[in-house]
Amino acid sequence: MILLTGGAGFIGSNLHASFAAQGEEVVVCDRLREGTKWRNLRAHPPLRLIAPDALEEFLATHPPLELVIHLGAISATTATEGDLVWETNFELSRRLWEWCAGRGARFLYASSAATYGDGAAGFDDDARPEALARLRPLNLYGWSKHAFDLWVARRLAAGGPRPPQWAGLKFFNVYGPNEYHKGRMISVVKVKYDEIRAGQPIRLFRSDRPDLEDGEQARDFLWVGDVVAVLLWLRAHPGISGLFNLGTGQARTYRALAEALAAAAGVVPEIAFIDMPAALHGQYQSFTEARMERLRAAGYDAPFTPLEDGVRRYVQEFLARPDPYL
Repeated sequence: MILLTGGAGFIGSNLHASFAAQGEEVVVCDRLREGTKWRNLRAHPPLRLIAPDALEEFLATHPPLELVIHLGAISATTATEGDLVWETNFELSRRLWEWCAGRGARFLYASSAATYGDGAAGFDDDARPEALARLRPLNLYGWSKHAFDLWVARRLAAGGPRPPQWAGLKFFNVYGPNEYHKGRMISVVKVKYDEIRAGQPIRLFRSDRPDLEDGEQARDFLWVGDVVAVLLWLRAHPGISGLFNLGTGQARTYRALAEALAAAAGVVPEIAFIDMPAALHGQYQSFTEARMERLRAAGYDAPFTPLEDGVRRYVQEFLARPDPYL
C-alpha cells in the first residue's frame, strides 16, 4: 500500500492516475475544499481519501505501508503565514520521515527549485550540509523546503535513523493537466494559453535587469509526465536514495515559450511586454536550469520532454478540449 500526500493536487493527481492504471492500492491524504479540485481525481477515485487532520490517527494504526510519497505542501511562493507554512512544509515532513524510518517504509518527498533563491549559488543538487547551507531562498515557501532538505542532510551526517529508501526531488517549473485549481500559482503555460484563447497578446514581464533583454528571462520548464516517470522509476529502484534536481537540464526563454504556445494553438505569436509588479522585484528568478548529473549518475536515463512537445501536448490533448482533466 502507498500513502500519497497531496494526491488530489496537480502533480499528485497525475501520479495517482498512473498508480490507478496499474491497479496499485493508494491512500490519498489531501483536502478537496470547495471548487473543482475533486475533478483531478474524478477519472480515478482513490482507495481511500483522508484529511491531513486525520493523518496522525491513520499512521497510528500502523498500516502496512510500503511507500510514502509526500507531495502535500503550502506551495504558494507568496505565502506569508510563517507558522502555518513551517508546520505544514517542515514539521509534517519531519514526522513522516521519522515514521518511515521507524516502520521501514520508503519515503519520497517534494523539495523545490525555489530553494536556490536567485540562483547566485548555482543549481547544483549537492546534498552535503555545507553545500545546502550556502543557499538563500527568496521566499517563505522556498525557505521551508530548504530547511527540511538541510534537516535531512544533517540527520544523515549525524548517523540518525533513516528510511530504507529516501529521495527528495527539487522540482523546477512543472506544467501540465490538473493544475487548474492552483489560482495565482498556476503555471505560466496555462496563463499564457488563456491569453491566446481570449484573443489577447501574450504578455511577458519586461526584464528588471539591465544585462537581460525583455523576453530572455529563462526557466527550466518541465512536463508533468516526466515528474511522474521519475517518481515511478524511484519506486521501482529501492536502492536509489538522495537529493535530486528534477528539471530538463535546459533553460528556455519566455519568448520561446510564447512561440511554442502560439504554434500549438495555431496562431501567429503576438507578444506584449509589461512592467514587472513592484512586489516581485528582488524575488523574481530570471534564470533557472537544473543540473541533472546526479539523477543521471543514479541511473535515470529516459529523455525529458522538449518544451515544444510538452506545450503541444498540453494544449491539444487537454486545454483545447471540453474536459481538460487527466
